[in-house]
Amino acid sequence: MKPVLLLDIVGLTPRQIGPDTPRLAELARAGSGIVPMKGVIPAVTCSAQATMLTGLLPQEHGVVGNGWLHRETGEIRFWLQSNALVAGEKVYEAAAKLDPAFTCAKMFWWFNQGARVDWCVTPKPHYGADGSKVFDVQSTPAGFAAELTEKLGPFPFFSFWGPKSGLPSSDWIARATAEVIRRHAPALTLCYLPHLDYDHQRQGPGSPALLREIDACAGVVLDAARAQGASVAVVSEYGIQPVRRALFPNIHLREKGLLAARDGPFGEMLDTFGSKAFAVCDHQVAHVYVREAGFVSEAAEALREVGRAFAGDARRELGLDHPRAGDIVLLAPEDAWFAYDYWLDDARAPDFARTVDIHRKPGYDPRELFAAPGAVTRTAFRLAQKRLGMRYLMDVVPLDTTLVRGSHGLEPADPQDGPVWISSERGARAEDMTQVKSRILELLGR
Repeated sequence: MKPVLLLDIVGLTPRQIGPDTPRLAELARAGSGIVPMKGVIPAVTCSAQATMLTGLLPQEHGVVGNGWLHRETGEIRFWLQSNALVAGEKVYEAAAKLDPAFTCAKMFWWFNQGARVDWCVTPKPHYGADGSKVFDVQSTPAGFAAELTEKLGPFPFFSFWGPKSGLPSSDWIARATAEVIRRHAPALTLCYLPHLDYDHQRQGPGSPALLREIDACAGVVLDAARAQGASVAVVSEYGIQPVRRALFPNIHLREKGLLAARDGPFGEMLDTFGSKAFAVCDHQVAHVYVREAGFVSEAAEALREVGRAFAGDARRELGLDHPRAGDIVLLAPEDAWFAYDYWLDDARAPDFARTVDIHRKPGYDPRELFAAPGAVTRTAFRLAQKRLGMRYLMDVVPLDTTLVRGSHGLEPADPQDGPVWISSERGARAEDMTQVKSRILELLGR
């Protein structure tokens, strides 16, 4: 097999490749050119990556978003990492059937846990019985992460997500991936670089400085792939679109008496069992779960002014006709994103609302990329509490939705603002995200 690098640069669009991305532009000129690629709905990381790995739509592989309601337990879970959640044959499973000597490295792509790959690294904190959390990465084989840490230093977890997210995490991932290629020469290397995702949501898309930074990170991996003699495919999952407002599906449902919340000592908590309908918000798409079929039309009417609603079989035209999807799939206007908020008074917001807590929140929250006024002083105080062995809450995230200037989830009006494909091989082109798996298999077989 010819070695292949599949490099996922989140948020990169055809329009952005040019003078500020000289390494990527050079790759395009020498190979396939810049190919706009049709993505999936929702245009979010987990759904897009699952489609690229399997060649299937979300209604076939089942990853209908970054999170969804688990109907059996009534729990909303985001950012689960089990490879078994993705139905269908993954590209590395198909390649292993073609060549028993096939090897694969999967660097920070999602669904790493339980994946049939030889080397992988994924973010995975340690959780103590006392509620404490220690940030770390997990790897296959088990000692692989320690080897990389010894070579590169600890993974900069605080730059991977939250108010301090930025370049150091993508730089570390790029250097770690280059190290894997040099040490082990996998037949297929998958690398995920998230840098553009952060400030493009904070500020809106198009920062030349960010493009230059991610191009330099990509160059580190491209150099290692070139030394290996590998073919290269660069992809993205979506483009960030400018937004100017947030919309609140859950508040509309609550005001109509369809959503229930339980008040308590830590603020109001969403009551999934007591609600007739509630929305799991994921950027510009929301899955609306309805307790009984008779409430669907009432919920759709309550959300009429919030976005476009697709119920029942109509979800198929979005590629989202799956049991995990909401009974109603709601799409935001192009200039808006959906906030998960369900409380009517900020004083009763749940305690996790002002923290970075991607697993407890019943929806995606881009406000975690920002620090609230006075966050520096508050952080110092909370860290002092931690050092003294006291319980503490790192409540530094603002509730202000107007801070968010970029989002994604919809199909862009102009393909130049959507996902992209670039290959080092002139004859390899993927114009649809569902074609990525087959193109990678073709490159491996060259």
